[in-house]
Amino acid sequence: MKVVLAGAFGNLGFEILKALIAEGHEVVAADLKEKENNGLEGRYTFRPINAVKPETLRGVCDGADIVITTMGLTGASTTLNNYDIDYKGNMYLYREAYHAGVKKFNYVSVIACTKKGAEKIPMLHAKALAEEKLRRGKLDHVIYRPTGYFYDIAKVFKPYIDKGEMRLLKGHHDVRANVVDCPDLAKFIVDHMQDKNVTYEVGGKETYTYEEMARMCFKAAGKPCVIKDAPAWLFGVLAELPKIKKAGKHDIILFSRWTLSHDLVGRDETGESSFAEYIKEYFGN
Repeated sequence: MKVVLAGAFGNLGFEILKALIAEGHEVVAADLKEKENNGLEGRYTFRPINAVKPETLRGVCDGADIVITTMGLTGASTTLNNYDIDYKGNMYLYREAYHAGVKKFNYVSVIACTKKGAEKIPMLHAKALAEEKLRRGKLDHVIYRPTGYFYDIAKVFKPYIDKGEMRLLKGHHDVRANVVDCPDLAKFIVDHMQDKNVTYEVGGKETYTYEEMARMCFKAAGKPCVIKDAPAWLFGVLAELPKIKKAGKHDIILFSRWTLSHDLVGRDETGESSFAEYIKEYFGN
């Protein structure tokens, strides 16, 4: 089966690429840049694309049976926003898939993007708009809403653990999430990529509160646990600071406040990877 994988060299995309190749699929790995020395050379076809330049997507879906896209803006940018990539970029790709006669379109979204209040968070709202277009479109689709990733929690918590002081939202220490490891999510995506018109909310097998996560990080790092409160309004103030906006971090701060104040527990649990063991290894090293 021929699969076009857009965003093939991001953290999740590369795990999906490995899973597709392991299953014997013919893969067109499309991304802005190819990951060098990735160990899979010669086992896929690389196609350079730019999500905000639709002309670079022309012909990328020709002859494909399935498209899987992980394209989305996850970091700070001074020139782009989530609507440019998460919504418009993926809709450009959808249009190409439709004209190429592709039968299935798989989209990696995010959990809770359609909840009340999420429309005020660009990193959520852009994905919700894309989901709505897929549901109204003519192609069969699969939407995956992951709860979050092991490496994201570790990466976000690390500066605080290094400093010796974790900040959590006041009144929200018991907010829960069952984040998922990327290889487990990748396998789930490939296993379900031929499903029809379904949305999955995908999480890992272990559910923890953010306070529990912080405590296990401190323990793994061999440091005393120090957790302090940060009022929710402070995130709003920070997001509006001129230097934050200039650095392209406004939307990231709003998204952080959202994730720390809402339960993100996926009903579709997958994988055997342990978040607790991941944290022990990550901070223990």
